[in-house]
Amino acid sequence: MQLQRCLLLLLSVVAFSGKCLADAKQLIPRNMNEKVEMISTGSGLFGVELETTLYIPPGTGPFPLVVINHGKAFGNPRFDPRARYPVISREFLTRGYLVAIPMRSGYSKSGGSNIDSGCNTESNGRLQAKDISAALEKLLERPEVDKSRVLLIGQSYGGIASIAAGATNPPAVKGIINFAGGIKRTETTCGWEQALIDAFAAYGKESRLPTLWFYGDNDSYWGVELPKKMHAAYLTSGGRAQLVSYGIFSDGDAHNMMSSARGVSIWLPETEKFLSEIGMPTKQVFTIEVTPCH
Repeated sequence: MQLQRCLLLLLSVVAFSGKCLADAKQLIPRNMNEKVEMISTGSGLFGVELETTLYIPPGTGPFPLVVINHGKAFGNPRFDPRARYPVISREFLTRGYLVAIPMRSGYSKSGGSNIDSGCNTESNGRLQAKDISAALEKLLERPEVDKSRVLLIGQSYGGIASIAAGATNPPAVKGIINFAGGIKRTETTCGWEQALIDAFAAYGKESRLPTLWFYGDNDSYWGVELPKKMHAAYLTSGGRAQLVSYGIFSDGDAHNMMSSARGVSIWLPETEKFLSEIGMPTKQVFTIEVTPCH
């Protein structure tokens, strides 16, 4: 009987620990001050509301702004969950940034439709960038936002979209960080690798903003060599980019490094250097409570 009780207790502890690990991904500390707003862009028939997650620092501001741009899951983007990115958002929030994560048209609860240009990768990036630019325009109208200090960040599809948005050289944006950015096509006739290289070359020809790129060797989308070719094409055409090839990401697919707590030690040191170079804050100004199960 005693052994049976012990076994039941052990099983309950294991079950609770497993639940903690699963729930911890979605637990957001209260003082991250998470808000969800529908940001209206455009007007009339051309108006679209973008579902946007905000993490707002304490105080009245004005706060430097970081806009984090999401990737795309396989399938219908309408079923994509709202992007929250608590790991990277937490690091910027503690440094006094207002963090905004807009869902682009056709994703999650945002209005409109996601427009896909098929094999035209350059056009795909520019179309996604329109929503980033529209969201940024509305965010800059907020009185608590510092209109002179803005950073764009993007992961995967959001990475190439952020680089494409940078090609318009928005005056408020000081720099862009690209985590594993790109678009991978499944159509065998696309020649998607060269189209991706050409797209970055086109953006680099127009952009004058400094950018920082992170790619790992065990990225299931791009592998080892393709990011180097994309980076070279961007530089050759006139773009400004520092590539951080950090090798194998030990916590799984490098494509998802930005979302992992174990990725912070990879990207944060290089990011702080980059932020200092472009005149953006790096010093932590407040702390965030530890959530249960962390």
